[in-house]
Amino acid sequence: MSRTYKATGINLKSMALGESDRLLTILTREFGLVRAVAPGSRKHNSSLSGRSGLFVVNELLIAKGRSLDKITQAETKESYPGLSQDLGKLAASQYLAEIALYQALSEQPQAELFSLLREHLSRLEQLPRNQPRWAIAYLSHAVFHLLAIAGIAPQVQRCCLSGSPLQPDLNDSQWQVGFSAAAGGIVSLDALERLESQRRSLIASERSTYNYKPTSQVKRVADQPGQSYQISAHRQETPALISRVDAAELNILQQLAQAELNQLTPLAADNSFADSKWIFIEQILRQYAQYHFGRPIRSAALIDSYFALPTSTNDDATA
Repeated sequence: MSRTYKATGINLKSMALGESDRLLTILTREFGLVRAVAPGSRKHNSSLSGRSGLFVVNELLIAKGRSLDKITQAETKESYPGLSQDLGKLAASQYLAEIALYQALSEQPQAELFSLLREHLSRLEQLPRNQPRWAIAYLSHAVFHLLAIAGIAPQVQRCCLSGSPLQPDLNDSQWQVGFSAAAGGIVSLDALERLESQRRSLIASERSTYNYKPTSQVKRVADQPGQSYQISAHRQETPALISRVDAAELNILQQLAQAELNQLTPLAADNSFADSKWIFIEQILRQYAQYHFGRPIRSAALIDSYFALPTSTNDDATA
């Protein structure tokens, strides 16, 4: 069996190793996630120095090792220098890299994830500089797409409880639905109330039917071999809501599955209303992703810091 293999991959994570090496986590098209040492890459005169940077796409020749593989050759095919020149773009790209790392598999082809991530990084890089709304909108769009290919995108077209289609009423400022990670996406508030009402009724019915005794008076089945089992009716728990979602917000969510984002009306609007909507969309998608991955998105702190800065400060940070 050959001790070397070829792969095309994008660097998603880097850490110092030893005196002059880097340990890279690379998303490859052919083998999924690969962890490999880039020897000497922290030396300025190393041929691997620039090739081991974040978001650099290389054609690689990798030697297998007992514990860690080692990069022996690398030829750069693409990089995204514009991402590091804008704080919002950089924060968004690191956020996407973290999600990709959570969902990528090792030792399995990840061609779809590899291509999708590169496409969205390219879109982020091409955005106008110092335009926070565009960065957060394109980030939200990319997150939705990454969740979709992982098979866990939120259901936003139908109620997750009743299955009924949902059509936001943009003329009604009071129109709302719920967004629940546990339920898998959007839930009708009426359906949620019906479920909660049924749950309360079932609890009341159980109490009156079984006439529960204190725990100290109930013997375990294992202690009474001849006794029958006590049967309890199943209750469906009411899913907790991350937030309520208004008509404009659901309208955005329902369009995130589209291939292109530039048709969304709130994106084009140059006002604080549009800003607040996109920030809200990112936040609920973040909570949804964290729930389903079971891990926090640490890079999201950069997004929060970026949007907490005044516009002039954002401009100065990337000047």
